[in-house]
Amino acid sequence: MQWRACRSLRHPVRADASAPRFHGPCICGLRIFEAVPQASDVGRESVTALPRSGRKASGMIHALLHALSITGSMAWEIAWALILGFALAAVVQAVVRKSTIVSLLGDDRPRTLAVAAGLGAASSSCSYAAVALARSLFRKGANFTAAMAFEVASTNLVVELGIILALLMGWQFTAAEFVGGPVMIVALAVLFRLFLRGGLLRQAREQAGRGRAGSMEGHAAMDMSVPGEGSFLRRLLSGQGLTSTSHVFVMEWAAILRDLVIGLLVAGAVAAWVPDSFWSAFFFEGHPVAAKLWGPVIGPLVAIASFVCSVGNVPLAVVLWKSGISFGGVVAFIFADLLIPPILNIYRKYYGARMALFLLGTFYLAIVVAGYLVEFVFGGLGLIPDQADAKLPEGGVTWNYTTILNIAFLALAAALLVRFFRTGGLGMLRAMGGGPGSDGSGSADDGDAG
Repeated sequence: MQWRACRSLRHPVRADASAPRFHGPCICGLRIFEAVPQASDVGRESVTALPRSGRKASGMIHALLHALSITGSMAWEIAWALILGFALAAVVQAVVRKSTIVSLLGDDRPRTLAVAAGLGAASSSCSYAAVALARSLFRKGANFTAAMAFEVASTNLVVELGIILALLMGWQFTAAEFVGGPVMIVALAVLFRLFLRGGLLRQAREQAGRGRAGSMEGHAAMDMSVPGEGSFLRRLLSGQGLTSTSHVFVMEWAAILRDLVIGLLVAGAVAAWVPDSFWSAFFFEGHPVAAKLWGPVIGPLVAIASFVCSVGNVPLAVVLWKSGISFGGVVAFIFADLLIPPILNIYRKYYGARMALFLLGTFYLAIVVAGYLVEFVFGGLGLIPDQADAKLPEGGVTWNYTTILNIAFLALAAALLVRFFRTGGLGMLRAMGGGPGSDGSGSADDGDAG
């Protein structure tokens, strides 16, 4: 008796004499092989073959279960990191008023751009909320370049992204994030200084002033910081501070949840169903120089085609890295979350079609520059990990440090969620998609201060 891989998954042939009678172990761990009787088997045993349609249906079910298994394992691996990142962002937003941010972003000097990047990294947001908040800052008087630096940092220089990259791909990718992000901001500032004309900027400001709705407008307009004087810790631990923190935390999750789920599902499907041979040819695996040059160029285009933004694109980045894309290509892919088609359409609504095209071109060039820099700097220092060691998390739930951390942080999330609903948070949640001109006060006074 020999064993043949299920044709619906096109896995390679693998013999296994110890396998059960009708199912052998596939290389991916799924027991989906079908028995193939040989001439020597005739007369010794009879094999009842499944109908062709039955074999196809069985293969599709197993493939779907495999994809969902990968999705679930990734979600479990990163859950605590997401909760930690959004909790830290909620703490910052609970004590820093948005009017303060606007006053610090009045020009495009290097010091101002550094402040914008720092504030953006501290006020972690989903891509849609970051874009809406950058427009809000621009309308209130912030410099356009500084507002864009804030936008980039609030999605690509955030704590939760760094932790997730370290968990799923290695600390080198976290380091590349925090090296490549500032490089992208500097490249954007240079490109804006060289090519952004006053007429186009005036048109963009006039268009922004019209207040056309994009996405997450209500979320961007809300300022839930705690008013009054006092130290950081005193304001944070007050009743209003805890309420504000819970409101920001839950609303950040609500803003990102859709893209995160889509990203995990897409990554699971790609990992289970797209053959490695396709990616190997697409990313020039086996041709080191061509792969390094191609990766940062094609990475953003794959991101645009995936329609997934925020940290939701990290699971797919894991699959791409395992499938052969270069180190710089992974970084460029992750940074391109602000160029997916829905966000480009929002740029068009916010700033006009010409500025949307300008942002597409300049962001793309800045991302490519950042990708090349981390590719060659990290390569020169010998810091690029071996792709052969890349593995998808498929172990499921086991008793280890990840499970312990998940239990602890899920308890924290549950406590914040309870406070959110007890203090009038549901009404604010409904207003997340409101127009940019809506009342964005959303202060912690709205709920129970105790």
